[in-house]
Amino acid sequence: MALLEVEDLCIDYKTKNGYLKAVDGVSFSLERGASLGFVGESGCGKTTIGMGLMGMLPPNGVVRRGRILFEGEDLLRVSAEEMRRVRWRKIAMIFQAAMNALNPVQRVGEQVAEAMLVHNPSLGKEKALKAVEELFELVGLQTDRIRDYPHQYSGGMKQRAIIAMSLACRPSLIIADEPTTALDVIVQDQILAEIRALQKEFNIGIIFISHDISIVADMCHDIGIMYAGQLVEYGPREDVFDSPAHPYTRALLSSFPTLTGKRTDLVPIAGETPDLVHPPEGCRFYDRCQEQIPACREKVSRWVAISPGHKALCCRCEMDGR
Repeated sequence: MALLEVEDLCIDYKTKNGYLKAVDGVSFSLERGASLGFVGESGCGKTTIGMGLMGMLPPNGVVRRGRILFEGEDLLRVSAEEMRRVRWRKIAMIFQAAMNALNPVQRVGEQVAEAMLVHNPSLGKEKALKAVEELFELVGLQTDRIRDYPHQYSGGMKQRAIIAMSLACRPSLIIADEPTTALDVIVQDQILAEIRALQKEFNIGIIFISHDISIVADMCHDIGIMYAGQLVEYGPREDVFDSPAHPYTRALLSSFPTLTGKRTDLVPIAGETPDLVHPPEGCRFYDRCQEQIPACREKVSRWVAISPGHKALCCRCEMDGR
C-alpha cells in the first residue's frame, strides 16, 4: 500500500467573480521513503495541493471532490479534531517563508517543542526541550541558540529550524514548499543535502514544491508538471526530463538554463495563463502552445501513456498515438 494516494482532487477558491479552479482533477501517489516534485509557474496549484493535504486551506478554499488516502485513510472524510491529530504527527510541512512561519515573539526552541507537547502533553516541557536539542544537532544548529528569537537567526538558520520543527514528531510524510527560497546557493545546497540525509535516515516520504527545475531534478524520484490547476505530465524523473511529452514541459525546460547541456538561447513562454474562474473547454495551454492543432481548443485532453509510469495530459499526444 502506498503511503499517499490522491485521486481526482479538485480544490476551488471562492472569489467575487465565482469559483476559481485552483486544482482540477489531480491524481498521484507516493511510496514511503520516496520523493515527488511538483513544478510549474506561480498560481498553477502546487501550494494549494500541499495545503489541501495538510487540511490548512484558507476559509474560501473548498475541496470540490476527490480522495486523499494517507496510510489507507481518506483525510477528506475525517473530522477537524482527527485531522489535528494527523497534522504534524504524521504529516508535516516545511513552509515557503521561514520568517513568516516562525512567531517573532516566541523563542525558537519553544516553538519546535510546542508541536511535541500538543501531540504528547505527558512528555513535559523539560523533556521536550531536550528533544529539541537533539533535533538542532540533527539539522546542524548549535544547541546554545535554542533560547534565541527568530530575528537572531540568519535565513539559513531559520530554514533549519523549520526543518527541525517538521521532524519534531517523526512524521511519515513531509511537504517541502519552496524549502530554499531566498537562500544563497551554498546554503541551498547545505539545506537540500540535510533534507536528503534525513529522508534516508527516517524513511520519510517527501513532496517537493518548487519553481526551480534543478532542485526537483536533483531531489525527486518522480516529477509532476503543473499548469493552470492541472497535472499535465507525470512520471519518473529521467523520463520526464529526458523525454518530455507535453508541449508545456518542453517549453518549461527550454526556458530554464542548464550548466551541463548544450548551450542554447533560452526561449520564454509567451502569453498568460488562462482565467481559472472560466477555464477553456479544451487544453488550457492552447493559447500559448507552439504545437497546437485545431482539435486542442475544444477537445478535452485525456491521459496518454508514454512509457511505464510516464503519462501526459495532451490531445496532441493522443492523436499522434504516443
